[in-house]
Parts: sequence; structure tokens; C-alpha cells
Amino acid sequence: MIVEQGHGTPLVLIPGIQGRWEYMRPAVDALSDYFRVITFPLCGERVSAHAFDASRGLDSYVDQVSSVLVEKRLPRAIVCGVSFGGVVALRFAAAHPTRVAALVLASTPAPVWRLRPRHEIYVRAPWLFGPVFLAESPWRLRAELAAAFPDPGERRRFRRTVLRTLVGAPLSLSRMAKRARLMNGMDLRADCARIAAPTLVVTGERSLDHVVPADDSANYARLISNARAVVVERTGHLGSITRPDAFAAIVHDFVDECDDARQQGSDSQPDRHPVA
Repeated sequence: MIVEQGHGTPLVLIPGIQGRWEYMRPAVDALSDYFRVITFPLCGERVSAHAFDASRGLDSYVDQVSSVLVEKRLPRAIVCGVSFGGVVALRFAAAHPTRVAALVLASTPAPVWRLRPRHEIYVRAPWLFGPVFLAESPWRLRAELAAAFPDPGERRRFRRTVLRTLVGAPLSLSRMAKRARLMNGMDLRADCARIAAPTLVVTGERSLDHVVPADDSANYARLISNARAVVVERTGHLGSITRPDAFAAIVHDFVDECDDARQQGSDSQPDRHPVA
């Protein structure tokens, strides 16, 4: 299952740990004003055409991105990953540098990342402790939602939309736990050193992201050569869906600036890898 929306420069949008693209629908809608957005459920999801290969681990998701580009006959595209999807996007860009026109990492877990002690317990028995993790979510997100939606009515509408998505695209706690275990103890610093594409690192405000510390995500801007860091104001971890128009505008402006810089460089030598 591959979802495509919009026109223009292709942008592959990789969903987060929940595995379903539907939770990123606001971002898909906003980005499609500027790009040809291509997204999909992560491999291993029941609605995905791609099976998860345990022997490949994280690279099973990288293989999926590669297959999507092949299926859509795209030699290269902008690759944008949100949260867990950012880890996949980074690994893909490191493994396939010529296929990535630009890289966008949004609220991505730290380059060196470990589960918190209580979350290690959760992922060992997700069927038992997963509901506890979900029950924590409104508490962790309350300040972020209040900042993103100052009007209480807007907050209620957002929550209702999320609940409808939950009914239509149910979460698998066991698959989420497997993805968390894959990231546990990972060290992506070597991958960062291999990134050749222009890179944008997007975070929410430091005081509002209570899922992935914004400072941890911002480390990618330090480890990736010539990467740029941008903060989406009035939001935390969920900026791509709580403030999708602002998020999409930031990505669009970044790609435009990359195109302008590349065009200026073409005056002195041919450009082998245009973004479009």
C-alpha cells in the first residue's frame, strides 16, 4: 500500500513508531501543497505489502524505502522521516546517498539512544504494559497541545481526529515495542558522517517535547556536515501534525534554498544531482 498526494518534486514521508501513515495525515495534506508526497505504512503492518525481515533489523525499513522508490520509478527524492521514521530516513540516506535529494529529520530520537528504564519494562511485555504507556500520553502531551492549540475547541477537535484515526488505523503495541527495541542502544554517529544530502533537522521547542528531547534531536545538526536546525514554535514532538502548515512551509523553504544554492553552483560546474 503506497499513498500518493500532490504534484511536483517527490517527497517520501516515513511514518513514526506507530507504523501507520494515517497518523501523519495533516502533514501529508500540508506538504502536498508543495510536493508530490509519497508515504506508506511501515513494513510488518498488516496493511503493508512489505514484510518485516528480522534478519535485516532496521535495514528492513531501509529496504522498504528503496522498494517504494523503485515501484514509483524515482531515481531519487527528498526523504523526510518523523520520529522513528527519521532514524529510517537517516540510515537510508547513509546507505543510498545518490538517491536522496535532501534529507529532513523531524523530532528524531538521539543518534545514541537508549530506552528509559520503565520503557524497557513496557517493551518486554507490551500486551501488559502498553496500555499504561498509552495512558501516559495525554499527560506527556498536554503542554504541547495547549501551546499548539490555544483555543480549547481546537484542542478538542484535534483529540477527536486522533481518536477517529485510532479507530480506523489501530495501533499494534507489539510492533511498536519491536521498533523501540530495534532502536535501543543504537549508535548512528557513523551514519551521520556518511550523509551527503542537504539536511534539515526539525524539532519542537525544548520545553514542549516530552517524548524525544529536542536537544537530543538537535545533535544531528552537529554530526551531519552542513546540516541546518530549525525549531517549530509552539509545539513539541508532534509539530508535523499539530502545526502542519508551519512544518510544510519550513520544509518547502529549505528545499527552495537548496535549489537556489545548487543553481548558483551550476554557473561554475554542472550539477549532477538536482533536487527535482
